[in-house]
Amino acid sequence: MTLYYSLVFLLLVAEMALFMILIIPLPFNIRRKMFTFISESPIVAKLQYGMKITFIFILILFIDSVNRVYRVQVELAESKDMGGRTAVLGHERMEVQARKFYSQRNMYLCGFTLFLSLILNRTYTLILDVLRLEEKVKRYEGSPKAGGKQGEKLENAGNAGEIGRLREELAAKERDIEALRKQSEGLSKEYGSLSDKYEATLKDNTPKKDR
Repeated sequence: MTLYYSLVFLLLVAEMALFMILIIPLPFNIRRKMFTFISESPIVAKLQYGMKITFIFILILFIDSVNRVYRVQVELAESKDMGGRTAVLGHERMEVQARKFYSQRNMYLCGFTLFLSLILNRTYTLILDVLRLEEKVKRYEGSPKAGGKQGEKLENAGNAGEIGRLREELAAKERDIEALRKQSEGLSKEYGSLSDKYEATLKDNTPKKDR
């Protein structure tokens, strides 16, 4: 097995392990914290972006392996049509059969890796939906443990880019509010200074009463 197909096999094993972790029955709080961490971690977001690029290369390998299987099938069909050279084609036929086996193995390996990636994505989405529904049920039932920061984070789970965008908007709003606060303080000081000057002017212009 070549290096890139060995890496694809390792990725398939990692996907199987991750799938087992997702379907393991865990307590609600632990599962909620785990998915909240996954949705907010910038490292996980970068890893997801890298995995998308990796799956594109795996898709190319899958298409190439399908093409190789098709060509081997054509060679086998042509060898069956040539019945007069059985002694010469014996070794060649074994070679073609070996190439057929390796091509089919690579095709199944890449195909199952891509298929399992879709299953993982769908399973992750379904688990997020279940957690949100459980959170809403606990809120409706009046559970004191429901809601809070973890519940709010869970509502935004599964979309790290959206969370980052909202955080940037919130930071920009806070900067605008801080700038308005400083401007208001400056205007307030200026108003106080003008009021003092106006009162001093009124005192200076007031005629003094004769004793």
